[in-house]
Amino acid sequence: MYDPLALHDEIRDLARERDAVILAHNYQCGEVQDVADFVGDSLGLSRQAAETSAQTIVFAGVHFMAETAKILSPHKTVLLPEPRAGCPMADMMTAKELTLWRDDNLGVPVVTYVNSSADVKALSDVCVTSANAVAVVRSIGADRILFGPDRNLGSWVARALPEVEVMLWDGFCPTHQRVTPEQIAEARKRHPEAKVMAHPECRPDVVDLADAVLSTSQMLHYAVDSSADEFIVVTEEGLLHALAKAAPGKRFLNLSPVMLCPNMKLTTLETILDVLRDGTNEVVVSDDVRDRALAAVQGMVSIG
Repeated sequence: MYDPLALHDEIRDLARERDAVILAHNYQCGEVQDVADFVGDSLGLSRQAAETSAQTIVFAGVHFMAETAKILSPHKTVLLPEPRAGCPMADMMTAKELTLWRDDNLGVPVVTYVNSSADVKALSDVCVTSANAVAVVRSIGADRILFGPDRNLGSWVARALPEVEVMLWDGFCPTHQRVTPEQIAEARKRHPEAKVMAHPECRPDVVDLADAVLSTSQMLHYAVDSSADEFIVVTEEGLLHALAKAAPGKRFLNLSPVMLCPNMKLTTLETILDVLRDGTNEVVVSDDVRDRALAAVQGMVSIG
């Protein structure tokens, strides 16, 4: 009989024995979030990966996140519980494609969303997350940038910084891209008092209808600080678990149909236990790629 609490105890005991820290993204299923030492968004988890003293990092997320942890902590062992957990958005920009785009726009800074491969990061001037994209681009001081792979996050940056020409790669998150203005309108009709929180990976016509456009970590703070009691959450449904824990007296509603990232849901308690026990699915980044990607990732981590 499946007993998540017993698995939690076994995982935590084994993590202590292996000197391992467990990181879980906000989009993981609730029982995976509950066993983690740290839960957060890409930026927060990147910082934890860099700061932890543990010799092994178990990253309950997708492949680019584990690669980022390895870039920041090359002497640590980074394990990905589910090797099939990729990111369709990251796959929409290859290193070869970025090289050609960059060569066609010599001298223009390359700003890359953290949702990208290590090879792409190695060709970038700086990386960003949804939490700090505007701040990072502002800090560059350039009047023109190349931004990829997410056209929607890039559009959000362009709106926030009209003085910067943002040239967009044509990539997107399938989970956020499928949200329509009609879904937002229907949710507001059913819950007229609710505040709409939307992730900047959503389309611009969806973002236009939100009360607040926020990363997942920012949504948590917004919900806690807001005087509102009800929220429509326009991002992957895993965040509702963290929201309910952060603000237990408030109500959080996902859209219908529910926003679900199949890759984020591949990780289970069993796969976490397996990699801790067997040391399998180690993530490797070559020294050459890591050295070139490190500065771009460090720039992302250093800016709040």
